[in-house]
Amino acid sequence: MASSTHPHRRFNPLTREWVLVSPQRTERPWQGQVEPDKAATAVEYDPHCYLCPGNARAGGARNPNYASTFVFTNDYAALLPDMPEQAGSDADLLRWENERGICKVVCFSPRHDLTIARMDSAAVRAVIDVWAGQYLEIGSLEFINNVQIFENRGQMMGASNPHPHCQIWANEHIPNEVAKELTSQAEWLSGRGSCLLCDYLAVERARGERIICENEGFTALAPFWAVWPFETMLVSRRHAGSLDRLDSAERDALADIMKRLAIRYDQLFDVPFPYTMGFHQSPTDGRDHPEWHLHAHYYPPLLRSAKVRKFMVGFEMLDMPQRDITPEAAAERLRRLPG
Repeated sequence: MASSTHPHRRFNPLTREWVLVSPQRTERPWQGQVEPDKAATAVEYDPHCYLCPGNARAGGARNPNYASTFVFTNDYAALLPDMPEQAGSDADLLRWENERGICKVVCFSPRHDLTIARMDSAAVRAVIDVWAGQYLEIGSLEFINNVQIFENRGQMMGASNPHPHCQIWANEHIPNEVAKELTSQAEWLSGRGSCLLCDYLAVERARGERIICENEGFTALAPFWAVWPFETMLVSRRHAGSLDRLDSAERDALADIMKRLAIRYDQLFDVPFPYTMGFHQSPTDGRDHPEWHLHAHYYPPLLRSAKVRKFMVGFEMLDMPQRDITPEAAAERLRRLPG
């Protein structure tokens, strides 16, 4: 199996890219940037928060006094549904074309001080039901071919507001990372007659060394090809392409596994753990996608403590991703923590 002490590279079959693993670097001294301590937000309601119930948003609209979840179109959307027709090229090198889309915000709770780790399972399940409904509703639009649900947690990850929320960006064209995974999963099914992630999950469950926790519906693991220090994936145990295909028990299981993973993250360095997470679901381009397997990626930047984080610079920007701590070691640390 892959070395735990010597440099080697690992292949990601979803994106068909390699990552360099350098476990011998874990002992190197750190004199780089250290994140300052930040006071945690502990108020249930913030009169200055543009996501709290009843407050005015940055764009001028006022939130209703919502009691559970709340969905609205982003006041500063990166994508717009109505665009003037434009496309062109210059010397076949400078190419441009329209990109229509829709951007929404989903508030998880009216409480300003909560996170997935601190919400009860029923509240997390309510969020999952909203996600499934939004995937169906937005994905049914003729010009939408991909619906991306993602959460940026923490200032370190670019979150502009600590209120518990996520975003949905739905595109006219299938984005780069989803397109890579689509091609890989389709060719695996065509060539082998089976699902890539079903086969991968079977290997991981048989080995066990990268499994963090699991239940009847989902497995949380540190992927063999992980780039970020404590990167994880949630993979559905049953082959399903999207959140709307999950039955009630599986949605409960997803709520449970998300809470358990978030609790472990927060205990790892005894801080509210920053991350970017998102679900990769079947494209909504009107085609059947039997190859697609529902999964979520978690990309947290913290490396050694709450103050030291990983940066993508130098070799990683110019050549290929690289990591020091192995996925096996990361999984073991997360697995030991109570969830």
